[in-house]
Amino acid sequence: MALKNIEKLIPPGEVHMVGDGFRMQNYIPFEVSMERMNPIIGLDFNPAMHINPSHKPRGVGAHPHRGFETVTIAYKGAVEHNDSFGGGGAISQGDVQWMTAGSGVLHKEYHEKQFSEHGGDFELVQLWINLPAKYKMVKPGYQPLSHENLGKYTLPDKGGVVEIIAGEYEKIKGLATTFSPIHMYNIRMTKGGKADFSFPASYNTGLLVIEGGIKVNGKNVPAEQFVLFENKGEDFSIDALENTVVLLLSGKPLNEPIVEHGPFVMNTESEIREAYNDFRIGKFGYLED
Repeated sequence: MALKNIEKLIPPGEVHMVGDGFRMQNYIPFEVSMERMNPIIGLDFNPAMHINPSHKPRGVGAHPHRGFETVTIAYKGAVEHNDSFGGGGAISQGDVQWMTAGSGVLHKEYHEKQFSEHGGDFELVQLWINLPAKYKMVKPGYQPLSHENLGKYTLPDKGGVVEIIAGEYEKIKGLATTFSPIHMYNIRMTKGGKADFSFPASYNTGLLVIEGGIKVNGKNVPAEQFVLFENKGEDFSIDALENTVVLLLSGKPLNEPIVEHGPFVMNTESEIREAYNDFRIGKFGYLED
């Protein structure tokens, strides 16, 4: 096995608001294109911030998606989701919601009501995961993945824990059902902890330092930096310089055309036009704001 070196360290893109509740920094697509990290085609991070109490939950109202999946990971605070196919629920610290937009869905996300009323610290990641062409029009679905039920691997020497959301690590499988091979881990390490990883050279692999600071193959990486790995070699190591949280992503490239327009990700321009038409005539269902 050969070392998987860092191709690029990427700082966050400009902050943008999603609705009135999510203050996001973008990494994909920013300096990393959808094609370069596919099937991970979107990555937004809301760094830790304090939310003031509000009787009206902040967030983003009903909007459409087709052709991919959205994954929301709560690190602090709580988020509530509802969609036009009956999926919904609240997630809080450590939980994950995995929505398959597939053939078309309307969904909305807000700060969970009780959290909104009390306020508090808030931190989350949202990902877009591309669907293979043959699954673009699959029936919409929703997977609530509780932190309690995630597969977990305890690192040696009290170094921390690897939480397996999708894929497999040290023979422990993740909860999420995926349409193509994807590994997604939350790595929570204590200062001095170390973890080793190995993925096929062809897989598109990267990590985001959510909190703390790490060394990757001996190179310092501070918080809020995204590490893009070369598509050469298989192995790399992470050393925690302090208590830290890292989101690790690796997936088998789909090697299919990506045509994105707003909330739709398809393979051709005609499929995008069809998506807009189907949305206009109500094929995505109904959902109140």
